[in-house]
Amino acid sequence: MTNHDSLYHRFFSHPAMVADLLRGFMEREVLDELDLSRMSRVNTKFTAFRGQRRRSDVIWEIPLRGGGHLFVLLLLEFQSTVDAWISLRTLVYAGLLYQQLVDERKLKPEQGLPPLLPVVLYNGESRWNAPVDVRALIRLPPGSPLWPFQPAMRYHTLDEGAYTEEELKGRSSLSALLFRLEQPADPQSILETIRDMAQWFREHPDGPPVKRLFQELIAGSLKRIEGFVELPPIPDDLLEVVNMLAARVEQWSREIKQRGFREGRQEGRQEGKADLLLRLLRQSFGPLLPEWVGERVRAADTASLELWGDRILTARSLEEVFRE
Repeated sequence: MTNHDSLYHRFFSHPAMVADLLRGFMEREVLDELDLSRMSRVNTKFTAFRGQRRRSDVIWEIPLRGGGHLFVLLLLEFQSTVDAWISLRTLVYAGLLYQQLVDERKLKPEQGLPPLLPVVLYNGESRWNAPVDVRALIRLPPGSPLWPFQPAMRYHTLDEGAYTEEELKGRSSLSALLFRLEQPADPQSILETIRDMAQWFREHPDGPPVKRLFQELIAGSLKRIEGFVELPPIPDDLLEVVNMLAARVEQWSREIKQRGFREGRQEGRQEGKADLLLRLLRQSFGPLLPEWVGERVRAADTASLELWGDRILTARSLEEVFRE
């Protein structure tokens, strides 16, 4: 398990953090069924999916207001690519959890099985597009008489990157701050997120004890920003973090803009050279150039454009201009 996986596992080992996530991103109709004030962690003893125990996945038992309990399966996904088989893994987890509950709690058939709520929390760069129901993976034509015998399992997706920064700013929750910190647009957005985070902890002194975990996450987020310069250790007081970063972020943003301006200016010069070369080619070899000529010229670097421009003076064909 990577450090990042471990960090999320520690975040959502706090019941208040899980409750915050559900309150902030679950449908109201579902929340009305749950008593989030009396959650308890479930220690699983099973290994699932290829025999590996995924310590980054956590399970919580939550009382239902109408009686009984619900089990939340929180699957934490940090892969660079979307796992298309996640609904199958959810189904396997559900079966193993049910078997553990039957064995440990001596459940009787007349008692039935408790309901489940599988939630996939994903923070990859690409958007989540895997099937949310295991039935989508089963190859059967619509209307087949075999469908009644096939398993069914759905999960709820929380794709951190699918929320815009403005949407997340409108949600007053630690989970929304977590999502913002994980998807920073630039150094300034990190600074604003840390400032809002400091405000949240001031207003919620009895909130979950996860400030130190956020400090670790802040350090990781800063390192992912292009042009990052190593900073001293993140202080305990988040307001000190804001003060420490404020001046650096201004310089940071200015350097990023200057670099973008230089790259844009260079790109503009190169684009002008490409246009000039195409005009010379049309004058030398006719106005209707093959499609491959334009594609090759537009994709070329400055050195290649200058070389081909020199060759036009003596070349008798396009092939001679572009020869290796």
